Amino acid sequence: MPNTIISGKHFIGGQRIASGTAELASWRADNDRPTGYHFYQASGAETAAAAEAAANAFNAYSQTSSEQRAAFLCAIADEIDALAEPFFNFVMQETALSLARLQGERARTSGQLRLFAELLRRGDVHGVRIDCALPDRTPLPRPDLRQYRTALGPVAVFGASNFPLAFSTAGGDTAAALAAGCPVVFKAHSGHMITAELTAQAIERAVQQQQMPAGVFNMIFGARIGAELVQHPAIQAVGFTGSLQGGRALFDLAMRRPQPIPVFAEMSSINPVVIMPQALAQRGPSIAQELVASFTLGCGQFCTKPGLIIGIRSPAFNQLIDDLKHSVNAATPQHMLNAGTLANYHHGLQALAQHPGLEHLAGNLEPQPHLATPQLYLADSQLLFNQDALLQEEVFGPVAIVITVEDQRQLLAALEHLQGQLTATLLAEPSDMAASAELLPLLTRKAGRVLFNGYPTGVEVCDAMVHGGPYPATSDARGTSVGTLAIERFLRPVCLQNAPAALLPAALQDSNPLNLLRLVNGTYTRASLEGASYGNRQI
Repeated sequence: MPNTIISGKHFIGGQRIASGTAELASWRADNDRPTGYHFYQASGAETAAAAEAAANAFNAYSQTSSEQRAAFLCAIADEIDALAEPFFNFVMQETALSLARLQGERARTSGQLRLFAELLRRGDVHGVRIDCALPDRTPLPRPDLRQYRTALGPVAVFGASNFPLAFSTAGGDTAAALAAGCPVVFKAHSGHMITAELTAQAIERAVQQQQMPAGVFNMIFGARIGAELVQHPAIQAVGFTGSLQGGRALFDLAMRRPQPIPVFAEMSSINPVVIMPQALAQRGPSIAQELVASFTLGCGQFCTKPGLIIGIRSPAFNQLIDDLKHSVNAATPQHMLNAGTLANYHHGLQALAQHPGLEHLAGNLEPQPHLATPQLYLADSQLLFNQDALLQEEVFGPVAIVITVEDQRQLLAALEHLQGQLTATLLAEPSDMAASAELLPLLTRKAGRVLFNGYPTGVEVCDAMVHGGPYPATSDARGTSVGTLAIERFLRPVCLQNAPAALLPAALQDSNPLNLLRLVNGTYTRASLEGASYGNRQI
């Protein structure tokens, strides 16, 4: 890792730029004391300059080949993997996350960059569809039609608080946008600005090494610039991970633009876990331990934290509740990501404590300095049927709510009243399958990922993963923010009609020089169209 120099200045068009004074302080997460480093608040002019730098880079960067972008992503991954002990020391100060957790997250960050590189190299990202000309068709000839996907435009990405590496500066949204051919303007999260700067330096080293256009990656600091960034006419899409309030505000701003743009916001989920009777009978004690381990993992600061535990009334479910109480009372308080997150957690607990339909079951409610204590509540099932707003809201932190229903019919009704979720989990044995089969269609309507006999606090980065879901889990249920499908958020289809052969991009050429699997006249093939009777275009 190069010598650590933290200037606190913005990354705009390949330059370090700042005006005014460095007024934004970086704070330690474990004791809420300053780290000693300060950063500059971006002005309106600097925010606009970052967006314009991305726009200036777009034409050149969007026309780079898949191989060039793959090499660029791998170079970023290599630079991130080279970040050494000083880097991790800073990240631990800003987030209170353990070294082991951060090393794992760093591996995930570089790994997803390389995964997108693999996606580019295998070529299916082009989504080619060709319907060759039928000049002799009557009553009307068919023109030659060739569809592929192209970059959407500059993307604004907002850093997440809970994943300072994997969902932040070089995280999934940035990786997907760059893979798609879209320059990025990244708004650094105020909770880990040192981490953001050092990661951005790594990206800039890769930009220079791979001779990418200046402005392909830009980063600005500040708390008052989100609206200006989303409303800048150069920005063509937004990636966001955070609160429902924040994501909805950005979505509304984007819809009010003269040219509305898509906002891909991951926002809020309570991730219900349904425990079926036979699973409870056969492994109730282990389920209790595993559930508490899941909703307290990382101090409950995962968007996939199981926040709602549902089961059918029985002596075994009563025993499970007792086991949950014991495990929660034995759980160790933990540091949260920053003072603001801890304050929001306490605010959420206060709202739960004041709710007449909730009973506090376990956990020390006495606030401890700089620490969050796990909590467990019991809710009346009628609150779900009444669509009680508080029961539908995520409390970010190590807390879960238990609900007891009377039978399968009431279980179905309770799940029907849930809002959209990132995940839903079924804990079931083979003898529960008939009842589970009745639940599955409902759960797939409610969630982007349905798990069986596992826990949602682990999101594999791969082709098949969906990390999304119906509103309010996300602002657009058709996408995902994890896995290779995430690239499609930043691509759009274009059809070329009767285009001259000399002007066709490589993905659409008759010879298929990229050896792509293409849908040609309704059949998937890698074959060349040269010499085929349907390969003659009408120019």
